[in-house]
Amino acid sequence: MSSVPHWIEPHPTGIYVRPADAWIDPSQPRDRALVTHGHADHARGGHGHVWATRETLAIMALRYGTADGTPLAYDETFTLGNVAIRYVPAGHVLGSAQIVLDHAGERVVVTGDYKRRPDPTCPAFVPVPCDIFVTEATFGLPVFRHPDTGSEIDRLLGALHSHPERCVLVGAYALGKAQRIICELRDRGHQEPIYIHGAMEKMCALYSDFGIEMGELRPAAGVAAKDMRGHIVISPPSALNDRWSRRLPDPITAMASGWMRVRQRARQRNVELPLVISDHADWEELTDTIREVAPTETWVTHGREEALVHWCAMRQIRARALAMVGREDEDDA
Repeated sequence: MSSVPHWIEPHPTGIYVRPADAWIDPSQPRDRALVTHGHADHARGGHGHVWATRETLAIMALRYGTADGTPLAYDETFTLGNVAIRYVPAGHVLGSAQIVLDHAGERVVVTGDYKRRPDPTCPAFVPVPCDIFVTEATFGLPVFRHPDTGSEIDRLLGALHSHPERCVLVGAYALGKAQRIICELRDRGHQEPIYIHGAMEKMCALYSDFGIEMGELRPAAGVAAKDMRGHIVISPPSALNDRWSRRLPDPITAMASGWMRVRQRARQRNVELPLVISDHADWEELTDTIREVAPTETWVTHGREEALVHWCAMRQIRARALAMVGREDEDDA
């Protein structure tokens, strides 16, 4: 197989599939867009027509208004310009998908964002052997090895139970991370009401509409501080240190992100309880996945590309870094 198939072209603004005349996760409005998932650095408004999972289309409608789109089920195959296209689970957030492209005897898999850890809010990542594997590298350095999710949730619950006169305020991205934290808490036996910031109400309701059970959620707005003592409150990371949080009962400030592995990032945000819970693959999961899908070539995008490209080269796997723009949505990490 040639180093770069003649029919697929990486550009700074997205990946162009020439025979389908369609773009994957374009950062600019396009007539035809194949979208992997609903985070803002992958899903944008203004496209002419969108192909995505039913959940991703619903997320895009909530964020950008009604859009013309074709909903797809996982493993459903459709054809655009002699390219067979199939969406398979990526394990990142609700509705997230890898896009599998088959054309001219070659297979390309574009992962979008993905993780390999279990997540009660979305189906698990499905490895698909391919010729070219397009992978993220958000945590593409050997230092990033995420701990067990359950142990991090236990640390959160331990802080809550040790300080019943306070609340624990958890910063978590409004799409994906917040709902996952809620469900992980439920799975660890925490069935008390959880208070949520107003910016999360509609997205949590959307998750519930798709059958994700999160137990009792209460809006934090208008609730007396004394009534939130001994409870967990979840807000966007941007609200951790603003006026909104000052009305809470002496909160223990926590944040859930793979970036909490970096102590300086926790200090910069004044985080008392850093929780290393990521919706992206860590270093070992990235490298194990490349081994598993066994590509002839790996394309690496948005993240720490150099280390993963070097790792591939040391194993005789052709690799290149893609200079994609707009992949800066770090709070979903």
